[in-house]
Amino acid sequence: YYDALEKSILFFEGQRSGRLPSNQKLTWRGDSGLSDGSSYHVDLVGGYYDAGDNLKFGLPMAFTTTLLAWSVIEFGSSMQDQIENARDAIRWSTDYLLKAATTTPDTLYVQVGEPSMEHGCWERPEDMDTPRNVYKVSAQNPGSDVAAETAAALAASSLVFRDSDPNLFLEIAYSSHQCIFSSQHAILPCFRLS
Repeated sequence: YYDALEKSILFFEGQRSGRLPSNQKLTWRGDSGLSDGSSYHVDLVGGYYDAGDNLKFGLPMAFTTTLLAWSVIEFGSSMQDQIENARDAIRWSTDYLLKAATTTPDTLYVQVGEPSMEHGCWERPEDMDTPRNVYKVSAQNPGSDVAAETAAALAASSLVFRDSDPNLFLEIAYSSHQCIFSSQHAILPCFRLS
């Protein structure tokens, strides 16, 4: 299963959006989506593209992050030298989800890109020229499903980094708590404490 695990984790590198790190193994990929969110005055650079196109959807990204984090929590001791690559994949998504959840109070950014145009356009992310519209959930536009999954992703990810990076653990844990339980946060109105 080692080869399957290695390729599964490597797949995440191929889906990266943003400024790629110098240790990127898939050298045929370059920086992309560097202005995501800028037309809305927010920084939404980073995260993962979805399903081979250039869209970034918050719900599948959060779900995938939750699942990958729990894989590391439950089976990390069996991942041998892939454990750091798995943590890097979680960190890449977590950094983006933290931005999406904390950039604007009482708002969670949940999508970048226009599906109707993206699904008809097959081009490399480095060359994309389709609109990078931004969608969000808030008290006026609720989305408890994506907000709850984002909170779950951040909570699970915090456990991955509890021992290896305690400062990151605290930052993520605090942010996941804020996604659900802050009385000022209106994304999950049914969970508001006020």
